[in-house]
Amino acid sequence: MRRPRAPLFLKRGSYRKRRLRDAARMLPVLGVLLFLVPILWSPGDTTRPDTARDGIYLFAVWIGLVLVAALMAPGLAGESADDEGEER
Repeated sequence: MRRPRAPLFLKRGSYRKRRLRDAARMLPVLGVLLFLVPILWSPGDTTRPDTARDGIYLFAVWIGLVLVAALMAPGLAGESADDEGEER
């Protein structure tokens, strides 16, 4: 008699937790890219730099990254039974 084969796909909870971990690892990369955007902006009509607009943008990106990380944190908090046996 043949032994039943292991399922081809991961369990839904384990899959989502892994994707959430992947997204959390990519969050700093996204942050660096968003912080570099003001460098690409063209200067205004004046010779002085537009620091107010750049500063508001940087604080908005920073707050956005903090909020996204806070939303991701509960999903990353505990290890599930499926993740205990895997190697890192």
